[in-house]
Amino acid sequence: MVKKTSAGTPATLALTAAGVAFTLHPYTHDPRAKDAGGYGLEAATALGVEPARVFKTLMASVDGALTVGIVPVTGQLDLKALARAVGGSKAQMAEVAAAERATGYVAGGISPVGQKRRHPTVLDATALEHATILVSGGRRGLDVELAPTDLVRVIGAVVAPIGRP
Repeated sequence: MVKKTSAGTPATLALTAAGVAFTLHPYTHDPRAKDAGGYGLEAATALGVEPARVFKTLMASVDGALTVGIVPVTGQLDLKALARAVGGSKAQMAEVAAAERATGYVAGGISPVGQKRRHPTVLDATALEHATILVSGGRRGLDVELAPTDLVRVIGAVVAPIGRP
């Protein structure tokens, strides 16, 4: 993969600083995407990528602590599995405003990389089935493609089965 840094988002800057190879995939974002299946499916369709390789970044509160779950856009986050993966007992989805404040990104463009503060993070185990995956590059209409092992290393994620169809 060719390393590109032209987008200059906190995510791409963090990946560049960490020496991670990644490829930028910009696309034209449709503001109606949230209502038409979600931002992640919009990215997969616009980029012509198998949806199972495109992952969405979600924020939950596990026992009161914000926690990041990264799952394929084709499925959902299993909150009980997320809580177990970080040694917690109860999880619920974080409010959108709280997720945006904590990460510095807007919903639909929240990247697991380059967040304002580091949060416990879990990547769904299915990511390791692919040589590369795509995650948000830090804004709507921009994904980054990278090896899942590089993502785990850069963000200090745990890998566990946290997704469900």
